[in-house]
Amino acid sequence: MPTDASHKLIPMTTFVIEYYSNEGYADLQTLRLMNNYANFLKQSLTLGMFVPVDPQGNVLKEPKNYAIWKTLEHNDGKKSDAVGFEEHRIYQTAERNCLFEGFELVYNGYSVVRIVKSNNNSVELSFSKNDLKCSTFKDIEAFSVLDEISLTPKALKTIGIKK
Repeated sequence: MPTDASHKLIPMTTFVIEYYSNEGYADLQTLRLMNNYANFLKQSLTLGMFVPVDPQGNVLKEPKNYAIWKTLEHNDGKKSDAVGFEEHRIYQTAERNCLFEGFELVYNGYSVVRIVKSNNNSVELSFSKNDLKCSTFKDIEAFSVLDEISLTPKALKTIGIKK
């Protein structure tokens, strides 16, 4: 797997060309990886791929002092007996289910949610609250035309890429 492409979202054709230019052959593992990536790209874009959401798809508010809490060694996301931090663990679990890094909520209205890329506000996506799907891009493959979209460890695992 090309190192530059292993953590960025890229079109399928680029994925195949770059992989073969580095590997030069296709074995069963390579074909499985390509199949996984093709299936990954065909998924509809949903809000939970970008920001933490609850099981019903509602955006979760980041708990108070979450950034500090997350840096503490014992807060690795596993169940502990610490009282009062269940909200933090729920948010952390939802955050780990996101597939794309670096997006933040800018508007959470009655019928629409808008998010932007943290380091590039020109990348803005809107999601209907009815079905939680993106109104701009049909699926991940259409979204792959944008540059510098980073994949999370969850996305890499889904594709079958070892980090």
